[in-house]
Amino acid sequence: MPVHFAGQPSPRALKTFLPSMDVPSKPDNGPVRSGGRPCCSGLKMFLVALSFAYFAKALTGSYMKSTITQLERRFDISSYLIGVIDGSFEIGNLLVIAFVSYFGAKLHRPKIIAMGCLLMAVGTFLIALPHFLIGRYKFETSVRPSVNSTNNLSPCPASSHRALSAGEGLVEEPITGCERESRISMWIYVLLGNVLRGIGETPVQPLGISYIDDYALEENAAFYIGCVQTISVIGPVFGYLLGAVCARIYVDVGFVNMDDISIAPGDARWVGAWWLGYLIAGFIILLAAVPFWFLPKTLPVPVDKKKAEKVPPECTSFIKDSPRLEPKWQADEPNGFFEMAKDFLPTVKSLLGNPVYFLYLCVTIIQFNSLIGMVTYKPKYIEEHYGQSTSTANFLMGTINIPAVALGMFSGGVVMKKFKLSVLGAAKFALATSLLGYFLSMFFFAMGCENSKVAGITVSYDRTEGLSEQESVLFVTCNSDCQCSGRDWDPVCGEDGITYVSACLAGCHSSSGSGKNMVFDQCSCIATGNQTATAGHCHLRKDCDHIFPYFLALSVITSFIISLGGTPGYMLLIRCIKPQLKSLALGFHTLATRTLAGIPAPIYFGAIIDTTCLKWGQKSCGGRGACRIYDTTAYRLVYLGLTLGLRTVSFFLCAWGFVVLRRHVRREERTALTNGGSAGAELEANADQSPRASEQNSERETRL
Repeated sequence: MPVHFAGQPSPRALKTFLPSMDVPSKPDNGPVRSGGRPCCSGLKMFLVALSFAYFAKALTGSYMKSTITQLERRFDISSYLIGVIDGSFEIGNLLVIAFVSYFGAKLHRPKIIAMGCLLMAVGTFLIALPHFLIGRYKFETSVRPSVNSTNNLSPCPASSHRALSAGEGLVEEPITGCERESRISMWIYVLLGNVLRGIGETPVQPLGISYIDDYALEENAAFYIGCVQTISVIGPVFGYLLGAVCARIYVDVGFVNMDDISIAPGDARWVGAWWLGYLIAGFIILLAAVPFWFLPKTLPVPVDKKKAEKVPPECTSFIKDSPRLEPKWQADEPNGFFEMAKDFLPTVKSLLGNPVYFLYLCVTIIQFNSLIGMVTYKPKYIEEHYGQSTSTANFLMGTINIPAVALGMFSGGVVMKKFKLSVLGAAKFALATSLLGYFLSMFFFAMGCENSKVAGITVSYDRTEGLSEQESVLFVTCNSDCQCSGRDWDPVCGEDGITYVSACLAGCHSSSGSGKNMVFDQCSCIATGNQTATAGHCHLRKDCDHIFPYFLALSVITSFIISLGGTPGYMLLIRCIKPQLKSLALGFHTLATRTLAGIPAPIYFGAIIDTTCLKWGQKSCGGRGACRIYDTTAYRLVYLGLTLGLRTVSFFLCAWGFVVLRRHVRREERTALTNGGSAGAELEANADQSPRASEQNSERETRL
């Protein structure tokens, strides 16, 4: 109501009247300089700090995935155990994420994030610890370093008159220290470090994103979150590049004579300096923790969010038992610990009672299974299927694939801001991009390569195609006069273009040179040329080299298209719930996806990949080691088939969730029309307090 004064108002009357006025002012998120221009606000400082924390944790996570083949070979473990190690990060996250998300939103969020970064750094350093506790790396070889430089060294020991049966060979003396090493599995330290790293990463995402959304202007929230997500995707670029550099450095560089190393980075036995990257990543995470200690617990609330509490917006009105919008900043009010704990279960029940949120959760769990399994083993797929080295695979992931994902996520945030997509519009956009990427991904099945030609495994000694996992097939007439072991993997490339498991099994009787330049002569199993062979695996697959560039191009296109829907889908998540449940919803979403996708996906993907192994390595103390060669056709079918099969299932739930979302939106539109009269009266009564409240509410009812 207008207020009239008969004459000059008294100071007391002004004091009573002025506080009741809601004077429109320019929203600001931070302190203001004397000249009236906003200085570097607390929100911008937090945005920079959170972006760097996202960068650091993403760099470390991607570096972990870039070292899976290095860890397999160094600790002589299978892909299944590598999946367990990779999933241990999610186990650490699972232990504390629900409580951190719920209680952390009511405490000092920046300092909790800082403590999490410190834990991540400690866990990263712990992963590198086994390198300094175990001895030097000893790869399988039939060449003794002490006589490596001598000429006429015979790799074909004298044998009895009969060919040895499968698995027979020279009876080796027990290795000194083997009993001690067999009781200590050093990969346990890697697993424990990854668990600790997962615990430390817990508060970064839910508390960081909710902090931004609490204190950012409504129209800027999606853009800010898109920027943070983009930075988080840039982190893996440097993570994979770091992995590429470290993979080219020998694991024990500086402690061994590199002239005695007879393997190259492309060899299945090569192990790079995997530990070095973890030391670098741990230092970067320590730096990321510093700025959070100096950021405030709360920031000034933008004016548009203060006004928003007076009118219920459409984007949250379909939530169960949510008649009005509660202030977003109430979550930061200090409450007693027992009061907060008592409300925990009812709050979770209210959150899961939202059908849109629940279906969104189910869809992302299935799609994350597909995504995590695919990303974890993609460098390994490039190595094994297209014959690339670990360093090359990591370099390509970092320079080609990951930037496409970053560009796609950033573009998705720009689309959200430019077109001001509604909740329904964001869902349509995310679904459309996901479907398009899905159909394009089917072309990967046509980009296959043939198996490498390995005598006795993928081809017979008489050049007949066929797969065999029996060691007895390795022993034929041409190597019957040699006492060879069928379990070792020390490949040589014959002059005929065929790889032999070892120089002994190739029937070679003499050698010359040393290290990588060693040449084997008088190889009775090589029927062409001078009957010579060189150390290492043959890489003569011209058809595969021709297909590989097309694989990379399609991989970039599909990654960009699928990631376009990442930011709109993320905004759909935080706009379909009560504002005071936002932090818990983000944390519970992360909890569910990591529990049901992050943990099991690498394990069962790795177990299925192990079934395609054709030749297992041998541990120094006996027992099965890491896989040396895979059936590339079977590898492609199970890897791509499982990835696309999971996404196929998710689209059925997507359709159901889209129908539920559309029904809720239409129901709220009808409710808004029905209550239009009373709402209009209320807005008219408050017109003097907020001249633009009606316009702002109209936009909030149809926009994100």
